[in-house]
Amino acid sequence: MRTFNILCLLLVATDFGLLLAHALELPGKLRLDETSYRAVQGIYYPGFTLGGFVGEFGGMIALAVLLYVTPYRSGRFWWTAAAFLLLAGSHTTYWLMTHPVNNFWVKDVAMSAPGSTFFSTFADGNAGDWTELVTDGSSRMSSGQALRH
Repeated sequence: MRTFNILCLLLVATDFGLLLAHALELPGKLRLDETSYRAVQGIYYPGFTLGGFVGEFGGMIALAVLLYVTPYRSGRFWWTAAAFLLLAGSHTTYWLMTHPVNNFWVKDVAMSAPGSTFFSTFADGNAGDWTELVTDGSSRMSSGQALRH
């Protein structure tokens, strides 16, 4: 059981490490001119995509299993439940807010068939300004709308 706890920790740490990396790089990226900014956006695929897949999906599955096998009346159950809910919230935020913007940035990036499938998921074909995509995602998040195709 200790080994599985460590696996859960590593998977969740992978996901949050990627989230932290994005947050820490933002001040530097905001200093770039538009051409440079557009050029660096494509560098995140496939590293962040694969890391997010392993960290988020793997972490949620592992935490769900851990939650299932942890005794309900223990303090660890509630900490595990909180970790699972927070990771699920992070994942939901990705699909509602970040994924539509990522679709905009990677539309011209050459990628594998699985990568194309992933980035076309829930794509609405809108190739407009990325700020419009962010606003659309914010309105979906605030109104509680489900993802739409």
